[in-house]
Amino acid sequence: MKTITFIGNGNMALSIAKGLKNSYKIEVVGRDLKKLDNFENELGIKIEKVLMDEFNMDEKTLLLCVKPANVEEVAAKMNGNARVVYSVLAGTSIQKLKQHLNPHAAVRCMPNLCASVGKSMTTLTGDEAFKDEAEVLLKTIGSTLWLGSEKELDIATALAGSGPAYLALIAEALADGAVKQGMKRSDAMTTMRGLFSGFGEIIKDIHPALLKDAVMSPGGTTAAGYAALEDGKVRSSCMNAVEKAYKRATEL
Repeated sequence: MKTITFIGNGNMALSIAKGLKNSYKIEVVGRDLKKLDNFENELGIKIEKVLMDEFNMDEKTLLLCVKPANVEEVAAKMNGNARVVYSVLAGTSIQKLKQHLNPHAAVRCMPNLCASVGKSMTTLTGDEAFKDEAEVLLKTIGSTLWLGSEKELDIATALAGSGPAYLALIAEALADGAVKQGMKRSDAMTTMRGLFSGFGEIIKDIHPALLKDAVMSPGGTTAAGYAALEDGKVRSSCMNAVEKAYKRATEL
């Protein structure tokens, strides 16, 4: 079984590790042994734990999961040249990864938190020689899409990487709307979760506009609710959210 070495032990690393643990040996590099122990407990399997100051990355396959601002600091603590670095850092270019970590190859990846249940939408770009390996690796946590440029990946970061937070806001707001009209909170949450579960399947094969038209009958309840969303500029706000998140990714 191949070994994947995680650099960092935060929430994203844990989410991805949960998707990979049945297919790969997991090694985790961090600064605090107690946090590495907690990571192991959360993951539910034995892992190799290494303190950052003691780590040599020669010929390792790395999955970089630290904060973008910490790349230089982390790189300075490690020795050697990795075989390949798969980085999930938003806004951190291939050039910067190679400059500070000096790997033989680098691939940028943008998964999301759905990795923990094997349903991530992960976009990828970087050294073409590692395209097939990257897709095999990341398909263990969901779907993948190889993109032709880092600009496209930064846009995808704003869409799929940040998307769970946007959808969580919408989900909470819809449930709040049902509670406001008199539905019990527990029933509203159950109904909302069923809605999202089914919608996630049907949107795979139907264009959003066609789906909307199929639900919206003339003068009906959906049309009334949809008009309220348009009054609230929900469409424009979603487009602006992607724009703002993309611009922030380029600033990191």
